[in-house]
Amino acid sequence: MNQQILGLHHVTAITSSAEKIYHFFTDTLGLRLIKKTVNQDDIETYHLYFTDDLGSAGTDMTFFDFPGIPKGVKGTNTISRTSFRVKDDAALAYWISRFDDNQIEHGEISERFGKKYLEFEDFDNQRYQLISDEKNTGVAAGVPWKNSNVPAEHALIGLGPGFVTVQNYDHMKLVLEQVLGFKQTAVDGDFYLFEVGEGGNGASIIVEHRTDLPVAMEGFGNVHHLALRVEDREALEFWIKRLNQLEFPNSGFVQRFYFESEYFRAAPGILFELATDGPGFLEDETYETAGEILSLPPFLEPKRKEIEDYVRPFDTSKTNEKRK
Repeated sequence: MNQQILGLHHVTAITSSAEKIYHFFTDTLGLRLIKKTVNQDDIETYHLYFTDDLGSAGTDMTFFDFPGIPKGVKGTNTISRTSFRVKDDAALAYWISRFDDNQIEHGEISERFGKKYLEFEDFDNQRYQLISDEKNTGVAAGVPWKNSNVPAEHALIGLGPGFVTVQNYDHMKLVLEQVLGFKQTAVDGDFYLFEVGEGGNGASIIVEHRTDLPVAMEGFGNVHHLALRVEDREALEFWIKRLNQLEFPNSGFVQRFYFESEYFRAAPGILFELATDGPGFLEDETYETAGEILSLPPFLEPKRKEIEDYVRPFDTSKTNEKRK
């Protein structure tokens, strides 16, 4: 059994509009809606999964649209930015032009830890960056979505480093290194790079040490949690036992149907999840039709009518058509 954490699994954030984030991620960013479902703990809330072509673990960003939630407050003690990998430095120049054409707020191409990156935001001021794989090694990237309107050579091909901004850097370092098995590999000012498993962009967390910011508050435009990959149920059980032995408050085993997981609070404001690679998002849908209708795990299927009355409907029936 491989007990090691393998890298990033997914990032889950909060949006003000499920429909708007659907169009932003599919029509603008060129990722695939692999699963249109609901938050299993709050059935009035959509849970949308955007991935590579195959729905691979480590390529997906997901969104909740909690009804009535206020806009989040930026600050410290939060998961502060999500990264997406692109093939090379040239792709970043393509994305500057694409962001300009779509009137999307973005920065300039910069470099940190020897890799080029480009920061941008969505309509909720959710913070992202694109990071170049040109000088990257380690965890393999995903597969470009074949129906995307983004050329394959410039496509988003997986999650890059997750950013965690904290007041207490020493505590976060201790959790990453002594509890989860990460290694600190580089420092750049207030930014500290930690890698796990095979390392590289798909297996990294960047910790930003900031004591001059207010404490962030959850809401739309902010990240809810960050999930790390483990191989299977046996590896997950190892981590549940380890966290219990270390007396970390945690959820225990959670069955999500598409994967199995455990949640724990790594630091104030920082919610991590450990999630298995499988069985995957095509467990109850075909590759050809995934994401077209509201998909429910078996234990929620008896509540379908109730759920469909709750969630605000929007049409994804053409999600697998070639984007223009």
